[in-house]
Amino acid sequence: MDQSAESLSRAIGRRVNQERKGRGWTLDQLAELAGVSRRMLVNVEQGGVNPSIGTLLRLSDALGVGLPALVEPPALRAVKVVRAGEGAVLWTGPSGGRGILVAGTESPDVVELWDWTLAPGERHESEAHSDGTRELLQVLEGSLTVLIESEGHELNTGDALTFRSDVPHSYVNPFALPTRFTLAVFEPGVGAGHRTENTNA
Repeated sequence: MDQSAESLSRAIGRRVNQERKGRGWTLDQLAELAGVSRRMLVNVEQGGVNPSIGTLLRLSDALGVGLPALVEPPALRAVKVVRAGEGAVLWTGPSGGRGILVAGTESPDVVELWDWTLAPGERHESEAHSDGTRELLQVLEGSLTVLIESEGHELNTGDALTFRSDVPHSYVNPFALPTRFTLAVFEPGVGAGHRTENTNA
């Protein structure tokens, strides 16, 4: 992990540990609620891994705090500014693509704002989110294919898409040029036991 990823992993680990202990839960209890292995949870809390977005979503839902709360300190003011380059890089692709969480709201109705870049040939697969989750995206540069279950949607610069993301979905760049898109995720009613999948990362 590079230094910024290592720092983010440590911050996430501290936050997960704080939230878990604040509820009086053991490692085994949170691992079971979140559907992750105890070993993965220990590694996350120790800041020793860069957890996948799926793992972070399962942990945040089990804790009832929403993903943004795990990657940034709680907001003390009504307004928070995130400067360019300060977002949390939560996914990196094999060819340099990145998924950056740039802003988010607190539970129970969580909204996340993402800045995504996919290099040519890169793909990001996403598990089904919790019931009722919706996503809105707009392609800022290049072209993108969004696969929702088995249905593909090709989007070009300026095109937008709204869809239910409580089913498996993927973002794919099968084209020769990089693509960049902004993504908003609305996850209503985040709380303990809200997420339905039970797989390990």
